[in-house]
Amino acid sequence: MVLATVRMTFSRKGFGEALTVLSSMAEQSKVQPGCDSCRIYRNGEKDNVLMIQQLWRDEESLQAYLRSEEYRHLLLVLEMGIEPPEIRFDTISHSTGIETIEKARGHAG
Repeated sequence: MVLATVRMTFSRKGFGEALTVLSSMAEQSKVQPGCDSCRIYRNGEKDNVLMIQQLWRDEESLQAYLRSEEYRHLLLVLEMGIEPPEIRFDTISHSTGIETIEKARGHAG
């Protein structure tokens, strides 16, 4: 799995337009092959910061998306930012759930 994260800062004027474009893009990416989820987050401390996170099943699916016309829309939104964006691609080898908490706290499963 690959977690793709982009954090962007906008002017107050550009924030609404960026949110509209990103919301549409998030809905479109959810139907892309290999995309397990896509979410947009607003920063609770700074009104003009947005973050989009996508979880991709594999590197190949992510690469195909990065070459797509849909991703070009994100690149255009990045140009609207007033600061350089923070972009990360994290590879996840495995994930767990509540069983990790139970194990750490000594509960029998």
